[in-house]
Amino acid sequence: MADAQSDAVRLPPAPADDYAFPDHRLKRRMADPEKTPLLLVACGSFSPITYLHLRMFEMAADYVKFSTDFELIGGYLSPVSDAYRKAGLASAAHRVAMCQLAVEQTSDWLMVDTWEPMQKQYQPTAVVLDHFDHEINVVRGGIEARDGTKKPVRIALLAGADLIHTMSTPGVWSEKDLDHILGKYGSFIVERSGTDIDEALASLQPWKDNIYVIQQLIQNDVSSTKIRLFLRREMSVRYLIPVPVIKYIEQNRLYEDDGAATTNDKGKSRQ
Repeated sequence: MADAQSDAVRLPPAPADDYAFPDHRLKRRMADPEKTPLLLVACGSFSPITYLHLRMFEMAADYVKFSTDFELIGGYLSPVSDAYRKAGLASAAHRVAMCQLAVEQTSDWLMVDTWEPMQKQYQPTAVVLDHFDHEINVVRGGIEARDGTKKPVRIALLAGADLIHTMSTPGVWSEKDLDHILGKYGSFIVERSGTDIDEALASLQPWKDNIYVIQQLIQNDVSSTKIRLFLRREMSVRYLIPVPVIKYIEQNRLYEDDGAATTNDKGKSRQ
């Protein structure tokens, strides 16, 4: 479904007064000045965050290190706001808290950005990437190279193959948004079982040079949907999501009733 703002000039809303962009784990200086600095951003519901969400970043880091001319300087999770209106969506406050628990205790380079979940209106992915581009390349001027100069950072979307499949489906995403996301920024796509990545890519040929496909060497089909189902059935989710997240869910009694989709949920894809 094309976003209503797709044909208008869009600027990211101004940050709230109490918002601070997290940069405590950003690399401060490039190790190899010959490479292009890269920042990965994963947008999603994260309701709840799973080990696969975290593992995607590690797979991407290996791919970047061994198969590209990029140098990874950081990674961010950007949970969608409450305005997304999706079945099973815990409040933004809960989802941000779970993401922060997960990355702070299991990673030394991932961060959670709260700009998107703080927004009262739904923000398309293109606008979210613009926000990161502004914070990294405008506010901070990029990243410092070895000679003291600043280099612009390439912002890229990190996603699973299911997202790229929706991008290749006619009528789901607007051409303008696709060109903005895949043309200006690019995407790193992690293969998933059950998704025909080649078929999806065939429909995205104009942007093929900006789409990097990461093979999932160890298959993992854990999803937030399955986690919520297990929780509703009072089944164990240990070793599927981080222990601090499990404790948080139990303490706050989340996902005991997943609820039903509202009319606005039907057919809506993350844009």
